[in-house]
Amino acid sequence: MADDAAAERRKREFEETWDAPKGLLGVFQVIDNIPIAVRYMATSFAFFLIGGALALVMRLQLARPDGTVLDAQTYNEFFTMHGTTMMFLFVIPFLEAFANYLIPLLNGTRDLPFPRLTALSYWTYLFGGIYIYSSFLFGAAPDGGWFAYVPLNLKQYSPGHNMDFWDIGLSVAEVAAIGAAAEMIVGILRMRAPGMSLNRMPLFCWALLVTSVMIVFAFTPLIVGTAMLELDRKEMTRFFDARYGGDPLLWQHIFWVFGHPEVYIMFVPAVGVLTHVVQTFARRPVTSYTLMVLALLATAFISFGLWVHHMFTTGLSPVGMGFFAAASMLIAIPNGIQLFGWITTLWAGRPRWRTPLLFGVGGVVIFLLGGITGVMVAAVPFDWQVHDTFFVVAHFHYVLIGGVLFPIFAGLYYWIPKFSGHLLGERLGRWNFWTMFVGFNVAFFPMHLSGLRGMPRRVYSYPTGLGLDVLNLVSTVGAGIFAVGVLLFLVNFARSVRGGAPAGRDPWEGDTLEWSEASPPENAQFARIPVVRSRHPMWEQETLLPVPEDDADVADAARQLDHAPSRWRGSLVVGVLDGRPLALAHLPRKSPWPFVMSVGFTIVFVAALVEIGWVFWVGAAVTLVALAGWFWPLDTERVAIDELYAARGEGARGGQATVPADAPAPAAPGPVRLPLPVGDRSSNGYWGTWVLLAIIFVSLGTLVASYVYLGAGPSPVPAA
Repeated sequence: MADDAAAERRKREFEETWDAPKGLLGVFQVIDNIPIAVRYMATSFAFFLIGGALALVMRLQLARPDGTVLDAQTYNEFFTMHGTTMMFLFVIPFLEAFANYLIPLLNGTRDLPFPRLTALSYWTYLFGGIYIYSSFLFGAAPDGGWFAYVPLNLKQYSPGHNMDFWDIGLSVAEVAAIGAAAEMIVGILRMRAPGMSLNRMPLFCWALLVTSVMIVFAFTPLIVGTAMLELDRKEMTRFFDARYGGDPLLWQHIFWVFGHPEVYIMFVPAVGVLTHVVQTFARRPVTSYTLMVLALLATAFISFGLWVHHMFTTGLSPVGMGFFAAASMLIAIPNGIQLFGWITTLWAGRPRWRTPLLFGVGGVVIFLLGGITGVMVAAVPFDWQVHDTFFVVAHFHYVLIGGVLFPIFAGLYYWIPKFSGHLLGERLGRWNFWTMFVGFNVAFFPMHLSGLRGMPRRVYSYPTGLGLDVLNLVSTVGAGIFAVGVLLFLVNFARSVRGGAPAGRDPWEGDTLEWSEASPPENAQFARIPVVRSRHPMWEQETLLPVPEDDADVADAARQLDHAPSRWRGSLVVGVLDGRPLALAHLPRKSPWPFVMSVGFTIVFVAALVEIGWVFWVGAAVTLVALAGWFWPLDTERVAIDELYAARGEGARGGQATVPADAPAPAAPGPVRLPLPVGDRSSNGYWGTWVLLAIIFVSLGTLVASYVYLGAGPSPVPAA
């Protein structure tokens, strides 16, 4: 009885330790991955609705010739903010929110390695989005396009603060994206369940790992580029001003070095989502796990060699254009591997055609059509004909909506039961899918034809008599149908949350670890750390608990962490390749400092906009105070160190556990004896430092490359 009482007390202490802070103050102190991920998803989906509303108004303007819904200036503002919202404030943040929620669940761990960085990324993203949209309140909404081409966006041609809001606010959101990427890299590589080697890791985790590395190498040049642009706009530098030895094409190179990998930064996580949906509803593992992983890696690598195909009309050399045209076609090969992997999985399985699979397959069909037109625009002569026409608008919407948005909705229907504990309505879900699928194709397929007939992009009006009237009207009707489909999802979600059928732990009979936990998961997610012996543990393992056949270190680590440690938050650190237990990570419980630091960042960026010195120093002071609070020693750190030193004094050897592998799991686990590293190679901080160094290296590389480019002289002017 005493042992039972001690075990219950330990469980209660463990649950209290992992309980999220309460009350109004707790809103700003919470750093747990699940509540932060929920906020991330809600915020980014709200931006999606706003960006979609802007697109609908633009389509109403273009429904008829000589439209009067919007004037030219307002259309430019809506066009710029629609693209900015969808590219920077919706897709990447939403997929990172998915990752924040799901990575610990898929990997069998309790949180991400740097919870305060998770919170900092969210608050910075939120304030960056508000910063950009606040421009509407001042009548200075960004109006220079989401790509901000120069010289039209330099000060002499755009004298207001419109593009300053875009430039500075975007930098805030980019910092959030890079922070989340650093978190994912370390979390996926270092914090997994014992026994989960790299070749057993879920494909969604592989996809997010690849994506996060791509973000480091793609978003960092954009941060440097936007800083260069803002300095040019303030006339402190002349990077892009041809009158003083700068080169406008340098901006295009920097932007598209980000911009084309960005397409695959959005697509690669969608591949991970689709793979989970396909194999779950096909009721069999995806065909060739190894080839799918290699295809993800190849896609990431090749995507950094495509940016110039956005610049075929800028007068580049034929040799250079030939190289980038070949690379643009080459990337179809890894994409084709992924496509055939899904097809053969469904072909060999016994598919259950539920709503998540409908969205997944519908997205693949749309993406395939977008890929075909992608190969077309990779051919230089054809690109010269359709460049800056609505054909390109149709192409990239087929790629992004088919390859990203539909998989996002597949993931929502697949994982919302885990998030909320309730199933979404199946009948309404089917209506949701078909309305969006039909509406999308009605809206965007005619744009191919209007583009081939010569309708240019980025125009707010067009005259009658060009054969474009009916095509544009049909596109507007299709956009309205698509919007109704999104509305059906919102209705379905609201009905599900208020009274949907209970989901249970595993409504889809999935194969990965998240389906072993309650819906929604408990605060600690895995009070009992699972042991992984298979790539599909829910299908191929009889138990997730230690068994006598397990490796001694793997089994003992799981036993030691059974509802433990109970007085501080701790999770397991494993070897990158083999998933063998190495150490424990101390995780902070709550902290206001991420919020405070985000406020400091925002004040600094406001100072950059208004150019008032004392505002900058206020923001810098707030940031420094937050930094000091961030690194102030935590009480739980001392508790963790004391407990581990005491445990190691009870007979542990070299910090490793000594409990026999075949010993039964105790009712009350023994002391945690794994080491608690701080500065050596087994610490998460060590790995995070390397990610930071990579970001600094890419930043410096961008500046050096810009220097070399400008030193080569001005770009040739293309012949008329």
